[in-house]
Amino acid sequence: MSVSAEPSAPQTKAFSFDLTVEGMTCASCVGRVEKAIRALPSVEAANVNLATEKASISFSGAPDVTGVIQAIEKVGYSARRETVELQIEGMTCASCVSRVEKALRKVPGVIDASVNLATEKATITLPTATVSRAALEDAVGKAGYGVVKTDVSTAVEDPEDRRDAEIRHLRNSLGIAAILTIPLFVMEMGSHFVPAIHDWIMTELGHANSLYIQFVLATVVLFGPGLRFYRKGIPALGRLAPDMNSLVVLGTAAAWSYSVVATFLPGLLPSGTANVYFEAAAVIVTLILLGRFLEARAKGRTGQAIKRLIGLQPKTARVIRAGTVVEVPLETVVSGDVLDIRPGDRIPVDGVVAEGETYIDESMITGEPIPVHKAAGADVVGGTINKNGAIRFTATKVGGETVLANIIRMVEAAQGSKLPIQALVDKVTAWFVPAVIAAALVTFGIWLTWGPSPALSFALVNAVAVLIIACPCAMGLATPTSIMVGTGRAAEMGILFRKGEALQTLRSADVVAFDKTGTLTKGKPELTDLEVTDGFDASEVLRLVASLETRSEHPIAEALVTAAGKKGLSTSAVTQFSADPGFGVSGVIDERQVLVGADRALAKAGIDTSGFASVSVRLADQGKSPLYAAIDGRLAAIIAVSDPVKQTSAAAVRALHDLGLRVAMITGDNSRTARAVAAALGIDEVVSEVLPDGKVDAVRKLRAGDRKVAFVGDGINDAPALAEADVGLAVGTGTDIAIESADVVLMSGDVSGIVNAIAISRATIGNIKQNLFWAFAYNVVLIPVAAGVLYPINGALLSPILAAGAMALSSVFVLGNALRLRRFTAPGVRYSAARPASDQTSFQLQESAS
Repeated sequence: MSVSAEPSAPQTKAFSFDLTVEGMTCASCVGRVEKAIRALPSVEAANVNLATEKASISFSGAPDVTGVIQAIEKVGYSARRETVELQIEGMTCASCVSRVEKALRKVPGVIDASVNLATEKATITLPTATVSRAALEDAVGKAGYGVVKTDVSTAVEDPEDRRDAEIRHLRNSLGIAAILTIPLFVMEMGSHFVPAIHDWIMTELGHANSLYIQFVLATVVLFGPGLRFYRKGIPALGRLAPDMNSLVVLGTAAAWSYSVVATFLPGLLPSGTANVYFEAAAVIVTLILLGRFLEARAKGRTGQAIKRLIGLQPKTARVIRAGTVVEVPLETVVSGDVLDIRPGDRIPVDGVVAEGETYIDESMITGEPIPVHKAAGADVVGGTINKNGAIRFTATKVGGETVLANIIRMVEAAQGSKLPIQALVDKVTAWFVPAVIAAALVTFGIWLTWGPSPALSFALVNAVAVLIIACPCAMGLATPTSIMVGTGRAAEMGILFRKGEALQTLRSADVVAFDKTGTLTKGKPELTDLEVTDGFDASEVLRLVASLETRSEHPIAEALVTAAGKKGLSTSAVTQFSADPGFGVSGVIDERQVLVGADRALAKAGIDTSGFASVSVRLADQGKSPLYAAIDGRLAAIIAVSDPVKQTSAAAVRALHDLGLRVAMITGDNSRTARAVAAALGIDEVVSEVLPDGKVDAVRKLRAGDRKVAFVGDGINDAPALAEADVGLAVGTGTDIAIESADVVLMSGDVSGIVNAIAISRATIGNIKQNLFWAFAYNVVLIPVAAGVLYPINGALLSPILAAGAMALSSVFVLGNALRLRRFTAPGVRYSAARPASDQTSFQLQESAS
């Protein structure tokens, strides 16, 4: 950290630090930034250097870093930020999360801090190179928690190793506690309900010896397996920041201490109140350990998606070195290496096929089950599976640059984020544990004052029940576990939520707006129609036209050449080639004069096209671009080229309508083409002939009536609209995922992914609401029951043992409910047998009399 303390006056510390400012280009920029920073009341001095892009700021008191950044942004510049992650240990409930966040946010220079209980990670946002990791770790330590030290080389596997170690430790502690608690429970409770046990204890063991044995067993349980609660809970009480461990400590220590007095110094207690609750203290610890054990196992399962993604990458790769295939560790592969892949192999890194052809299963990356054909020049993605061919490819991206590495980072970022719905939980947990302790004290006082005899025993039991039944754990786990499982399941379906907030916003979308080219359509023109006049052969006309178009670089020319290739037609050499911009092209092929172009090109050459007038109107109404071909001065054919609609687009639009959403299309194409595509797909609203900036205005207009808009585009020209929409969804191809403007990335090019994204968004938020309802309702209902509110009505009281069981169950219930999202199934998109008119991916060679 470049934060330093300098004495500027007695009893006052002046803090200074450097910020990296982006966007400055001249001395005027420097002046504006300096003026904006110096205007803040807490700033003592500010100096900005254009060459280094650094702003050095000194404060007269505590540094207001957020204020400085806001001031810089207000005048049109930005301060470079970075994100630091810390693995926190020792957190058990939502109160722990709140305390760690507060401690981190108080560190000078920290902009924001977010802590996730399920992943046990703290994500801290701060200006680049202003706060040291040591300062952050120190803040966490002072709050009573620890930071796991990670080595860069083992950082990926370390969290799983820790999780496994935690589960083993909890399993061992639970086993010891259970072995000691069962005889204790049988001795105490059995003597109350089974006469034979009572008689045996009284005659063979003796009442006093029974109490001594219970004391020994309970003490070993509390200060053996249960010592973990005391190590965390007592320091938290000392800091006046009690947590879940503190509640367990207060409850079990009160029951144990009272029992110790009743066993060894019964004369200190009022007559008739010398009862022991050793079994209650031991059973509480055992049941809570059981809950923690089940919770740790469930937490491990919430991260299965990340584990599976990491497992997609093989440990080794076969690389061509000096003409020989050698197997090397994956981390030694560098860009430019040629890798050898056999049938059944998993692709180690990203690259481009150099030789051979095969089919590759990319389902674990894109969610698409059908293997994709790959030949020389095709891209391959690390983590995918080679099916039946042998290929060699050149590595282009390795290590952290691969698609798989990017996917893992995106999923981890989404899983660690906080949704707006979490704000309510944060407000409640800030005062929850202190409020429970206060409720327990009030309960104790009421029962001691107005309770039946023995009032002290009733007061103690009910106060302990209140402490034990309260469960901030369920509150803390309700949101992050659902986010982890939901975003992980989405990633398996080829849907990447780059920002966790999109998970909540997407479910509320009212309008889904699509870009046309490359999103609803294939983004590549194709020949759809070719009709010839009498005396001409369709295949020969196409061969001659394609031969001519080999000399042109226009996308339509490429479509014609490709179509001829698909029909197996060979092209011939062109002489006297001429291109007339805006009209067409001409040339001589096999001693025949060929002209291809718009109607105006043929009119200029004196060739009448009226014979195809009706066909031309029909094609234009279908959103196709009609062209004409003339051979040796005679009209030979009408040709139509269009950008075909993807086969899944119409079904996706229908599915969105079924979800109650309106569908819009925003495109730069002409209005006639846009209307034709919209009519074929059943789109509700069309905005055409707009530039990228115009798409932003279109998104704003679609928001009329306070509607929320999701925009779906290809992430390139659509970047401004993606950023402007409430949720931006970028349609990728499995390799184009670095789309910074989008909130969600659909890895496959299938727009039906938007339907699945909305469905899993709704399922996840619904799951979160179920969890929050349970967590809040559980505490709201059962804390008063534990306090004895039902006793005046029907004489019912809640045993501390049952309270401990209910508390353990609440966390396990929340985790179990979140894990149901692992079984989420995409709703699917219904495809109709008939395609829309504009979805003609093949063409017919037709003859027509003109």
